[in-house]
Amino acid sequence: MTRIQFFHGAPDRAQAAASWLAAAHARGDRVIVYVPDAARADQLDRLLWTHPPTGFLPHCRAGEPLAEETPVIIDRTLEAACRDECLLNLSDELPPGFARFREVVEIVSREEPVVRAARERFRFFRDRGYELANEDISQGFT
Repeated sequence: MTRIQFFHGAPDRAQAAASWLAAAHARGDRVIVYVPDAARADQLDRLLWTHPPTGFLPHCRAGEPLAEETPVIIDRTLEAACRDECLLNLSDELPPGFARFREVVEIVSREEPVVRAARERFRFFRDRGYELANEDISQGFT
């Protein structure tokens, strides 16, 4: 069954996602990032070119020729996801087909609409018996 990890209290959702992705990459994890909003997907793409500040986090968009070989894939639809290890959800909705992934990571900012939507997803997962974990990242990742 899919394991669900919530990181809440992020001062900036995109920055927190970039930090988490850098740590995941350092561990050798391969991640698909679900970002259905085009502007947010573009923002994350630009951010990953400069995060960490002294490096580059290898990433590409779903459907690009090197997607299967790239550790981080930014995907707006999840229609043709080429792997099922880890999904980072940066949307305010339940990701389509989330149950095929071994792990789903949710990064939640302090913005009230984001918090409210995350609480609904948390209840959805809890009520269906998914293994849940949560961590406050308001002071950064530990």
